[in-house]
Amino acid sequence: MKAVAFYRPLPIDDPESLVDVSVEKPAPAGCDLLVKVAAVSVNPVDTKVRRRPVVDAQQPKILGWDAAGLVEAVGSECRLFKPGDRVWYAGSIARSGSNAEYQLVDERITGRMPRNLSFTEAAALPLTAITAWEMLFDRFGIRIGKPADERAILLIGGAGGVGSIAIQLARRLTGLTVIATASRPETRDWCQKLGAHHVVDHSHPLGPQLAALGHPMPGYIFSITETERHLPEIIELLAPQGKLGLIDDPKSLDALPFKRKSASIHWEAMFVRSGFATPDMIAQHRLLDEVARLVEDGLIRTTLTERFGRVCAADLKRAHALIESGRARGKLVLEW
Repeated sequence: MKAVAFYRPLPIDDPESLVDVSVEKPAPAGCDLLVKVAAVSVNPVDTKVRRRPVVDAQQPKILGWDAAGLVEAVGSECRLFKPGDRVWYAGSIARSGSNAEYQLVDERITGRMPRNLSFTEAAALPLTAITAWEMLFDRFGIRIGKPADERAILLIGGAGGVGSIAIQLARRLTGLTVIATASRPETRDWCQKLGAHHVVDHSHPLGPQLAALGHPMPGYIFSITETERHLPEIIELLAPQGKLGLIDDPKSLDALPFKRKSASIHWEAMFVRSGFATPDMIAQHRLLDEVARLVEDGLIRTTLTERFGRVCAADLKRAHALIESGRARGKLVLEW
């Protein structure tokens, strides 16, 4: 089968950074589904893994952690899906990725695809939806159901993939005031269209902007990007007994300054359940099914912003380059 892979970490402008390859088509066993991949999206994790050292430079490494497609065959222990089902998922970082014609994925981290989305529209959502949902409702413990809440949530980096779905989930499912950050006219407009109550500019000091909105100390701060740069401000801005969540990789993070506020710090890594085969792996199946229902009910929209071509080395290189530039808005999707 056709796939796109890398053999060793190289800059994206190197001709060998991503290459078209032919590999054996896998066969499902146990809880695995064999999915014929229809569309994939690209996330920062793709670029990070591509730059990591490899153990065996002779073996192709297939990236890709977002996909939508059709179930072609199922393992002997599968009970949730059957051949012909339309599914979406983010997969496992410990396994071969979705930049291939066919992929194996555990059914416990797979969801049914929304009936009202195309494969291309659906592929934009799984990884970011899981990440945002787990942060808001599992790590932060925010109540679902729009109960009255005077607190605010600040989303630093609101226009990226995770921010784009976090804005929607927080606005549609909670009573919090949703404040996103964005620095360009097009990204500010994007955040507002997704439902942010307010958008502030992260290229300028955040404190005065939040004070002007009447929310000088948000109870929740979800730092999606550039946590290291914003950390001094975050320490001052976070409300007493507030919660900080982050998903990026600061070189270091000193938690001691948060003690005076009895604040808590939460890391979200959506591959933990699949990577450690935790007893609650099935939670991601249920989560994706719930997001599918929200999409079908018109509460959540796809975060697809650009169809980026075919699943081939040339188009994936362009997608990786845009992600690495830090100027991507929403999600980039490629199709077979």
